[in-house]
Amino acid sequence: MSKIVWDVSMSLDGFTAGPNVREAEPMGDGGEGLHEWMAVDVDTHREVSASAGATIISRRTFDLGLPHWGGTPFPGVPSFVVTHRTREDLVGDNGGVFAFDGLEAAARRAKDAARGKDVLVLGAHVAGALLGAGLLDEVRLHLVPLLLGQGTSLFAGARAELIQEGPPVTGAVTHLRYAVRKP
Repeated sequence: MSKIVWDVSMSLDGFTAGPNVREAEPMGDGGEGLHEWMAVDVDTHREVSASAGATIISRRTFDLGLPHWGGTPFPGVPSFVVTHRTREDLVGDNGGVFAFDGLEAAARRAKDAARGKDVLVLGAHVAGALLGAGLLDEVRLHLVPLLLGQGTSLFAGARAELIQEGPPVTGAVTHLRYAVRKP
């Protein structure tokens, strides 16, 4: 059965993007450093990519990411953009399709489209909304030895109980997995 998973890199001071997120710097100032581990911990990055059956993306992440992705974030994988401004589906250059819907409909459609694989979440705000709605199943955290000082915080004040799944795995960063305890 598909799980909705927020697989995210975070700085040691708790940020998933640096300050001043904008079109020229979609990860904010210094935020690209959060993803450098992917070139070193190749097996973990490959495992994350292979697990993706669908994605749920915040509208802002979509708007900032599309020019850089050239299509869906994972080639050929359907992506569901959470928005109040729906529009017709958009076919990405890499064969993936973007669909636009509200939170609960996007979560339901993404789980159906994932066909037993994981639904990966992109965007801190949509991850927080999914957590608040009881729809987030797991958090996979890649803890990066970097201090950004400010930026987008991991859950911005949300509350939940997370249950560690397995031991931490170390490489270029520390990889952690947590199940979200459902109310």
